[in-house]
Amino acid sequence: MKKEYRIIVSGGGTGGHIFPALSIADAIKSKHPDAKILFVGANNRMEMQRVPDAGYDIVGLPIAGFNRKNIFKNFKVLWLILKSQLMAKRIIKDFAPHAAVGVGGYASGPTLKMAASMNIPTLIQEQNSYAGVTNKILSKKARMICVAYDGMERFFPQEKIKMTGNPVRKSLIEMKTNRKEAIDKMGLDADKKCVLIVGGSLGARSINEAVLADIETVRENKNIQFIWQTGKLYFEEMKERCSAIGKPENLIITDFVSDMAAALGAADIVVSRAGAGSISEFALLGKAVILIPSPNVSEDHQTKNAMALVEKDAAIHIPDVKAKEELIKTAIETVLDEKRIAALESNVSKLGMPNAAEVIADEVIKLADAYLETENNKK
Repeated sequence: MKKEYRIIVSGGGTGGHIFPALSIADAIKSKHPDAKILFVGANNRMEMQRVPDAGYDIVGLPIAGFNRKNIFKNFKVLWLILKSQLMAKRIIKDFAPHAAVGVGGYASGPTLKMAASMNIPTLIQEQNSYAGVTNKILSKKARMICVAYDGMERFFPQEKIKMTGNPVRKSLIEMKTNRKEAIDKMGLDADKKCVLIVGGSLGARSINEAVLADIETVRENKNIQFIWQTGKLYFEEMKERCSAIGKPENLIITDFVSDMAAALGAADIVVSRAGAGSISEFALLGKAVILIPSPNVSEDHQTKNAMALVEKDAAIHIPDVKAKEELIKTAIETVLDEKRIAALESNVSKLGMPNAAEVIADEVIKLADAYLETENNKK
């Protein structure tokens, strides 16, 4: 008899949390088409649009993060956490899940806490090399913790840890474009090296300023083509300032790269923040990368992500404060060094785990099966 699994997936806030969540859900549905999956997100965050666009139901909690600059504003946050926990309890009672998955983000805290308190088995998907406070707390009641880095027993009970890697966007797995196809798609010159500079969908001020500060070096290196994703927040400003200086012919400025699979396929080296999801994509594609961690994340986890690669000679690290001084020069020097590029590509490829979503989906189903067996034995 077919089992109709009921699974809650919770978290979001950024693409780095949403893409893995959707990949896990897709993997569960691929293996068990009759499974019912409900997402729990945070109101007014991007998951409330992205998840329905992907064909899944989602309910929102009024949760918000702590204000580290003004502690007095956290009285409201504490109230929202309590309210979100009560709402999560009602959602779990109504949906009656067989397992709950947390991928990080504001909503996963109250959802997994309440699920565990109601004896629903929970699974945490920890993307970073340095676990955050919420996941450390949730791990005490979680049945399984799926990780992407070695050494995570520093934060979690060893017996609960499973190395799975981070799920990535399906489009990247389905389209490992060869360079010629990617170059053609992007309208680039196949005879020139390509540097892709990205700062996330919204953009990164320090990365953008670093490009502008060294625009003459970009202009001088006509044998290299640059794709510069400014992010939507900064696009008009950067385009205007670049035009005032005189935009180099070998520089493409865009607010958002819609076909990231093609852009990554065309690039000989990528300059990026050090989010866990992005790093997993670079590893899967075997892409040489210069990582500039954001200093504006909790517990500086992006620097720790970057250093986990640097220790294996799988990436180059530039601190955010040195980006203006070093970014363009390092990118040019590295992209012209074919031996260095080959070493980076080889080393980062060893870290790629393309089946992460499927492996995590299998673990979720094992938890659901164990729960269903326990419930049947009670009858």
